[in-house]
Amino acid sequence: MNICVVGTGYVGLVTGACFAELGIKVTCIDNNAKKIEMLQRGEVPIFEPGLEEKIRKNMKQGHLSFTTNIEEAVKKALVIFIAVGTPPRRDGSADLSYIEAVARSIAENMNGYKVIVTKSTVPVGTGERIKHIIHQYQKEKVKFDVVSNPEFLREGSAIEDFMRPNRVVIGAESSEAIAIMKDLYSPLYLIETPFIITNVPTAEMIKYASNAFLATKISFINEMANICERVGADVHQVARGMGLDQRIGSKFLHPGPGFGGSCFPKDTKAIINIANECGYRFEIANAVLKINRRQRELMISKIEKTIGEIAGKTIGILGLSFKPNTDDIREAPAIYIIRKLLKRGAKIKAYDPAAIENARTILPQVEYGEDAYKVAQGADALVLITEWNQFRLLDLHRILKLMKNPVMIDLRNVYKPNKLRSLGFKYTCVGR
Repeated sequence: MNICVVGTGYVGLVTGACFAELGIKVTCIDNNAKKIEMLQRGEVPIFEPGLEEKIRKNMKQGHLSFTTNIEEAVKKALVIFIAVGTPPRRDGSADLSYIEAVARSIAENMNGYKVIVTKSTVPVGTGERIKHIIHQYQKEKVKFDVVSNPEFLREGSAIEDFMRPNRVVIGAESSEAIAIMKDLYSPLYLIETPFIITNVPTAEMIKYASNAFLATKISFINEMANICERVGADVHQVARGMGLDQRIGSKFLHPGPGFGGSCFPKDTKAIINIANECGYRFEIANAVLKINRRQRELMISKIEKTIGEIAGKTIGILGLSFKPNTDDIREAPAIYIIRKLLKRGAKIKAYDPAAIENARTILPQVEYGEDAYKVAQGADALVLITEWNQFRLLDLHRILKLMKNPVMIDLRNVYKPNKLRSLGFKYTCVGR
């Protein structure tokens, strides 16, 4: 089976590489010629563990190719995945202009039956919108089906999530399209992956509901952490006690500076907008975003309370990406916190294993170190914001000697308070 993936962003590249790994012939398309040239050389423009190796391997084996020629790719493919961006508008609604442009290009180049699959996160009703556009712009009236197949890829572990998913969601109206999608994912049947076969609107909603709920868990545990600090409880033990209840589960109960990234903020805003458009106010989701914004401000207050006057202080930042194992700084708490500290007159030194180049483009005034120790040197305080594994085993005796003032503000609760304090650090964390 030949498939094509339109869009070589995060979702498109992971989807294309992983389907190629399953032995399917995949063509990835993008209208950005420089990006395609880079990919044709085996160079990957994003950081995702294992992705570059998978791309190079499958290109060498002839399973994966990259092109700007959408006409040729569409004509050769039976299944066409749409994996372009759906950025938020100012009102929180998803901008579908890229989806619509791709749908029109597909329509103009169809030469037979096609299954058109939305991999992008799209509002309920987008499938119908795509269907209407294709009917409108088809040069030759041929049969097609529109399918919703939302992705559930976590940045930093996307390949594992694709190859061993919790579930595969397929929203389709025709038995033919369902059979083709099942065949495409047939290797996952061998590992007993649950498949949810439903209609297109339900599949579109599952993605938004999932992300909004996970964002809710994060905001909830951050609220609990703030209360724990005030009453002398330990949020880690509270979270453990909660998580052992199988109705709740332990995942996403880790307090910190709030959620970021390309999905949770955007998708929570989008589901609020979907609710508004049908005359309903989604109170929980609105509260989740409000709590997340407040959590970042509380982290600024925590820093100020710990070190006193911020102006003139040198503050070292450990971690810039919104989570470990990615270079993605979209909506990253670290970026927000750094900007606020700079406005208050701090000098910022920062290090991240993957995201420095991305951060440099928007924060040129920051001094970037080559490792955590360069950042700690001469610092009045060290703020750990992203819990990269590299930051879990720091040589704390060395850090202590390098710093001007031995202050550690651990916004991810990586270290044990008693240990840090016994070494001589003034140590602050979240919810303990």
